[in-house]
Amino acid sequence: MNTNNRRNILILSFALVVVMLGFGMVIPIFPFYIESLGASGTELGLLVATAALLEFLFAPLWGSISDRTGRKPILLLGMLGYALSSLLMGLSTTLAMLFGSRALSGILSSATMATTMAYIGDSTSEEERGGGMGWIGAAMGLGVILGPGVGGLLGQYSLSTPFFIAAAMSLLALLLIAFLVPESLPSQARRKAEGVRTVQLRRLWQALFSPIGVPLFILFLVSFGLANFEAVFGLYAALKFGYGPERVGAILSVIGIVTTLGKGALTGPLTRRWGDSLVIKASLLAGSAGFVVLLLANTYTTILLATAFFILSKTLLRPALLSLTSKRAIAGQGVAMGLSNSFMSLGRILGPIWAGWIFDVNFNYPYLTGSLILFLGFLISLVRISQPEREATSAALQPAPHNPPTEQTHA
Repeated sequence: MNTNNRRNILILSFALVVVMLGFGMVIPIFPFYIESLGASGTELGLLVATAALLEFLFAPLWGSISDRTGRKPILLLGMLGYALSSLLMGLSTTLAMLFGSRALSGILSSATMATTMAYIGDSTSEEERGGGMGWIGAAMGLGVILGPGVGGLLGQYSLSTPFFIAAAMSLLALLLIAFLVPESLPSQARRKAEGVRTVQLRRLWQALFSPIGVPLFILFLVSFGLANFEAVFGLYAALKFGYGPERVGAILSVIGIVTTLGKGALTGPLTRRWGDSLVIKASLLAGSAGFVVLLLANTYTTILLATAFFILSKTLLRPALLSLTSKRAIAGQGVAMGLSNSFMSLGRILGPIWAGWIFDVNFNYPYLTGSLILFLGFLISLVRISQPEREATSAALQPAPHNPPTEQTHA
């Protein structure tokens, strides 16, 4: 990977850190935020799912638009809108304002994520793509998992402070992209067809039977399963061990470090040596076992160790799946990455709702169901993901240059 590509990926990774901080702050901040507005757990579950729902609806739209107009304009629009939504969230004094800000965040953050991953697909070779996706995955993991630690620390002084800081960082990312990141999709490579307008269930169903169908479905299972950890971790730690926001934040900070180091340092070398297929299978099996290890931990030290093991076990999973999806794509990188985000968002919509409901039945059940879901993904990968992916996808990656895309292509 050349120096310019590395710089561009680092800048885009920083942008995704900023975007995903908003999602990560949900765990320590929103329970107290909605309580101050007179709301309860039901509203909290809906609030967590709101941004994911809007991302699910809008990710394919942004991906297909970027295939026609270029990546950079959509990246700039996403960062500007996210800065505005963060500012409004920090200023919210009613539930309606909070939900509206959260919805705006979901719409515009989906533009940033889908287009960033398409940018990586444009500007890296097949051999380098796993490493590029790893850096993007590290940024997403850092924002989502380190975000609660930062939010919990800053929230001690004011519940609004984390959102104001996120708005300022969004503006900084906007300036870096505007002045330092070049366009990755030349005009002659842009698609002229209409493409995907927004999510349609029929198209998602068709996508499951396309060359990228298996990795898309496993991405859904992974997001659904991991939501059983992320959505209820704060509640689980508080109820089972009596931990407050500060100790929960410390645990989540360890998670952020493990995630960042694992994805940034290990994804590229391991996927190049072992291939996406083996990395996916090993990570799914280890993640399933990791949920069980989390349930067995009963002291602060063992909780830290068990959490680090669990996070390390799933560190390579999403980047490898996204890399595999990118290699199998035949309808444009923007469309493929938009669909990937839609399936991940679908898991993030349904996962927290399920986790919150089953948590009220028994606080151990979210982790047990998370283990079962990742094990199901492992069984599917054994049957449907073969090791020699390069040979299996070479034909699909070389479509006729002048043939118009078909209906199946846009799935």
